[in-house]
Amino acid sequence: MLSNEEKQAIEAELKLYPSKHNARIDALKIVQRQRGWVSDAALADIADFLEITPAEVDNVATFYNLIFRQPVGKHIIRICDSVSCWIMGYDGIRNHLSARLKIQMGETTADGRFTLLPIQCLGTCDHAPALMIDDDLYRDLAPDQLDEILQRYE
Repeated sequence: MLSNEEKQAIEAELKLYPSKHNARIDALKIVQRQRGWVSDAALADIADFLEITPAEVDNVATFYNLIFRQPVGKHIIRICDSVSCWIMGYDGIRNHLSARLKIQMGETTADGRFTLLPIQCLGTCDHAPALMIDDDLYRDLAPDQLDEILQRYE
């Protein structure tokens, strides 16, 4: 069941759209912000609230790569895997993070602190390679910078 806070936030977003189904992404983001991810039950609750089918919400949730349909860590590390980042050192960044955190792409550390995910583009190709931790963007990276960056989130 959606909380009162979630319902109020979704209602505020509904005012911006001509119909309820247009607020699907906003509703998903609101629930995720509160819960950390969107469960099947939460997805069904959103659909019920928006008076649409769960499939209509799921179609958006599975397409939009910033909606998490499984539990994730406290901090989300998104490594850009665009062509520019690949050319400029993506492998070194990914390998260092995997070794340091003892996880592979798509996994979460045993303590639940970090989840490591690819992202297709961070829009900073002129400063590749790049990654984001939560909403913080890091550019022009080298593997030897990563330990210091991770310490900010531990």
